[in-house]
Amino acid sequence: MDPRPPLPPFTEETARAKVQAAENGWNTRDPERVAAAYTEDTEWRNRSEHVVGREDVVAFLTRKWAKEHDYALRKSLWAFSGNRIAVRFQYEWHDDEGQWFRSYGNEQWEFDDLGYMRRREASINDVAIAESDRRIFGPRDPDDSSDVPVF
Repeated sequence: MDPRPPLPPFTEETARAKVQAAENGWNTRDPERVAAAYTEDTEWRNRSEHVVGREDVVAFLTRKWAKEHDYALRKSLWAFSGNRIAVRFQYEWHDDEGQWFRSYGNEQWEFDDLGYMRRREASINDVAIAESDRRIFGPRDPDDSSDVPVF
């Protein structure tokens, strides 16, 4: 496999770049593209679900984005050390009935030496919001360096 920079051990600059790359990838809502950033044997805990391997990641993300319409995500670096990064995030989406939600959470990531994520643990909470309360509209503007909006 080819390296997937930035590579660990992370500096603040490279950790921020890795977080932004993850945000950009997830905002494509392309399960195959997103899964390519993870090791073949990646392990996830996402809410109460345990996902193992890229094929399971693709299946999981396909189900996720079939339910979470107009998904738009923001991630923010929380901490980093060696080959690990912690992030906080928010994303907004609506269900089939048009109810909007803001999902808040934290993730802990662990990378292999080539820069692929081998472990992802996510804790997420959903809050129903009015469409008029939305504050995340599509992918981040490349010139926007702001942090995740305040919880």
